[in-house]
Amino acid sequence: MNKARLIAFYLPQFHPIPENDAWWGKGFTEWTNVAKAKPLFPGHYQPRLPADLGFYDLRVPEVRAAQAELGRQAGIEGFCYWHYWFAGRRVLERPFNEVVSSGKPDYPFCLAWANDTWRGHWYGAEKRTLIEQTYPGRDDHERHFHALLPAFQDPRYIRVHGRPLFTIFRPKQLPDSEGFIELWQNLAVRNGLEGIHFVAHLFDNEIDYPWRQVGYGGAVMTNELKLLRRRLWHITQERWRLARGESSTALRLRRGWEAVIGTGRLARRRVLQRLLGWPDGVHYYRDAMLFFKSNRALELGCYPSVVPGWDNTARAGPKGIVLQGSTPELFSEHLRDIFASVAGRPAEDRIVFVKSWNEWAEGNYLEPDRKFGHGYLQAVRSALDATAIPGNASAEGED
Repeated sequence: MNKARLIAFYLPQFHPIPENDAWWGKGFTEWTNVAKAKPLFPGHYQPRLPADLGFYDLRVPEVRAAQAELGRQAGIEGFCYWHYWFAGRRVLERPFNEVVSSGKPDYPFCLAWANDTWRGHWYGAEKRTLIEQTYPGRDDHERHFHALLPAFQDPRYIRVHGRPLFTIFRPKQLPDSEGFIELWQNLAVRNGLEGIHFVAHLFDNEIDYPWRQVGYGGAVMTNELKLLRRRLWHITQERWRLARGESSTALRLRRGWEAVIGTGRLARRRVLQRLLGWPDGVHYYRDAMLFFKSNRALELGCYPSVVPGWDNTARAGPKGIVLQGSTPELFSEHLRDIFASVAGRPAEDRIVFVKSWNEWAEGNYLEPDRKFGHGYLQAVRSALDATAIPGNASAEGED
């Protein structure tokens, strides 16, 4: 059975480092923000507390093994670790380095370079610069490649058409991207690899970025907060589009009625939010689902991403953004829609990213919590099984 290749972004911010000790106080980790979160309005799910794995420390091998086992049971192909390189300076690198050096856990992985300046967003202090992302030039790019070469050569590293997958978070910020990619491709071949499968990480408003011409082998399009740029009439319009697309008259009428009722409810909720003084950033997951899938991005060959939820008020307080009302059931709908959208692609290219495995302070995680338990992981497993395609790669004429 051929299924979507689901890869989960993975945050390594769950162990203390000297930089965080200096900026935020001794012992700071992502759990510091998670534990202090408070509900800001009735029905607001905060704090979000972990279940099975507890407030873990990623320096502990048993924790990393337990995470891998949960991911494997859910059908997730592997983790995409966020990787930080600031002109030769690495931070939060210890968990991944130990995964590579120890050979454990025996679970696939790849890397995503978070090439962005670090600002004080851990406490909502956006204007505070902590580490600036710079690009000194060719020598630094060569050092960067050789620092990651042991990972690229690891048999666990996730590959696409034989090439290690490497994602760049801010491709438009990387000067001379074509030169960087060409350099790494040459270094890869010189060191016994078939090349690198570069993936551009794009937001929905960057859909026109010419990633193929630049040299990327793929692009992942994230739409989790696209709703923020949509007004009430956009949501109504999208609901009516879905209603018109139904195959039978009965279904079209039902969808149309749901569109009318849903829009009315949303309008009333927004009025109540203002009257009750709720934060302006409260939106609804069910409404956001209308915009999670970009047909144009799919037509361009982008890899879609799925999102279990969003709530970064643990970091930003009332200035945060909340997608209220996410449940495993709604996430399962989202998953099945996205998995079906890539089913026609060759198995090797049937890649979907999930954002994320463990972004707890963004309310954006699959790991078990105290409210839903294993619900989101079970949603992944059931959606993968439901959308699996019978047959084998050779029967489908794939590489």
